[in-house]
Amino acid sequence: MEENDRELELEQAKTRVEEGKVAQYEKIRAVADAQYKSFRPIKCPALNNKEVHFTAEGFNHLIYRIPKQERDKRVQILRFELLGKAYLLLQEITFIQEYEQYYDQKKIWMNKKPRISNVVRTDIGFVGIVKGYRIKVVVRKMGEGKFEFHSIMPAWTTRYYRDIKVIRNTKGNVAE
Repeated sequence: MEENDRELELEQAKTRVEEGKVAQYEKIRAVADAQYKSFRPIKCPALNNKEVHFTAEGFNHLIYRIPKQERDKRVQILRFELLGKAYLLLQEITFIQEYEQYYDQKKIWMNKKPRISNVVRTDIGFVGIVKGYRIKVVVRKMGEGKFEFHSIMPAWTTRYYRDIKVIRNTKGNVAE
């Protein structure tokens, strides 16, 4: 994510997450973790009823931008509050809005030694309005593996026109 995107994300989180919630971060995170662990694999109509799994990597991505670089607490809380909406969206959506496929390097273990292998990484984006709030959910598939929840992005949308990015904001309370 570019620096401008990070600043926009933080600005949006500051306007939507109250200071009192930041003080209760540990409690909110524990509740979100319990909710996330309760999610069972669901069949997504847009993926020909293939299952989307909710793995630890998906939850870690809500907390960390990249390994060892934690997101701002407000941004995390904002994403935690959208988890239930993401689950509902994946159950109901019938078409794919974004699709990106490219090669990525993945560390695998062969003969008790780590090796780097090139795999096809597929990212699929679903955008929808759930309970009056616009969200984007990203599902990832590595190689021939399973579809896994990867991320959720609240409130803003991006549209690319050559090198120009147009951003629109949605108004409303995330927690409702």
